[in-house]
Amino acid sequence: MWPFTSSKKDTSASTREDRSKCWEARDKYFACLDRVGVLKPGDEKKDGACASEDKAYEQNCAKSWIEYFNQRRVIADAQKDRLAQANTQAANSKR
Repeated sequence: MWPFTSSKKDTSASTREDRSKCWEARDKYFACLDRVGVLKPGDEKKDGACASEDKAYEQNCAKSWIEYFNQRRVIADAQKDRLAQANTQAANSKR
């Protein structure tokens, strides 16, 4: 057998259905975080909020995806704030 091939089927690749389930679980979890006013995923655990949504998220998404989505949530919020600041500064400098 060639050293870079395997007779085992690669089950690590996700299907369209798997990705869809992950994104749906992520969206529900992030919506819950928004409802309870938490930006950084995981911070809600001390209050016991969003436990069922978090469980579904962790069951339906690969760990690497969870890490990526959680980081992107925080980064996107920071980018939104910086963009709003830049727009305000630009508007003030035109006056």
